Amino acid sequence: MPVLRSGSTDRSRLATVVGTLLAVLSLLLTLPAAADAADADAAPPRGSAYLGMGVIAHDGQGGLPPGNRAAQTEGVDVSSHQGNVNWSGLWSSGVKWAYVKATEGTYYKNPYFTQQYNGSYNIGMIRGAYHFATPDTTTGTAQADYFVNNGGGWSRDGKTLPGALDIEWNPYGAACFGKTQSGMVTWIRDFLNRYKARTGRNAVIYTATSWWTQCTGNYSGFGAANPLWIARYNTTPGTLPAGWAYQTMWQYTSSGPIVGDHNKFNGALDRVVALANG
Repeated sequence: MPVLRSGSTDRSRLATVVGTLLAVLSLLLTLPAAADAADADAAPPRGSAYLGMGVIAHDGQGGLPPGNRAAQTEGVDVSSHQGNVNWSGLWSSGVKWAYVKATEGTYYKNPYFTQQYNGSYNIGMIRGAYHFATPDTTTGTAQADYFVNNGGGWSRDGKTLPGALDIEWNPYGAACFGKTQSGMVTWIRDFLNRYKARTGRNAVIYTATSWWTQCTGNYSGFGAANPLWIARYNTTPGTLPAGWAYQTMWQYTSSGPIVGDHNKFNGALDRVVALANG
């Protein structure tokens, strides 16, 4: 009988150990799925991206530019996050130009675009439209067409800036949208070529130096034709991407008055008009 009791005890202990191991194994197998689900939950919904969305997370932020810089003209950029914008308040505060998100990928149009785009124009600002690029969804050519067809066009009225390509960190997945550096350059070139073919203008490129270096290999081939809109929330624009000797515009903060994203045009108002006129 003692032997039987000993064997019974051993079997009970073995069952306990096996049960524990199976529970641990089950937990380990579910952890990756849980992590994937958490990542999916953390990603914002498609269409919600905006100019400078990834700047603070990747590049941080510092102080504001000093007030004694050479002639600069204040501007803002807006998207659906701002809703109906108080353009009269911005105009009174000294803002003279604006960019409005028109599209993203080939699947999203800003529902506030009309109020924002026409409202800035009607108050007296020089305004333009921008496109948030998603190179992982469709071609550069297709996205340029979608942009032009949905608010990103241009007219020689002295108050319309050329369209801007917002190319930065992917808020929905891998930073470079799954593209190689050469593949990203090709995608950007296709967008720019199509935009110029449709409008006659060279599009503005909005980006951050760190993203440009990581995802294009610091490609220098667009600087001669495409104006640079640099993103850096600090006291100076910092080092620019290769190919550009200076920035045309600089997004310097995401916490400005009335609307968050404020920018400085590198020159007086007559230079803003000159860019609008081509």
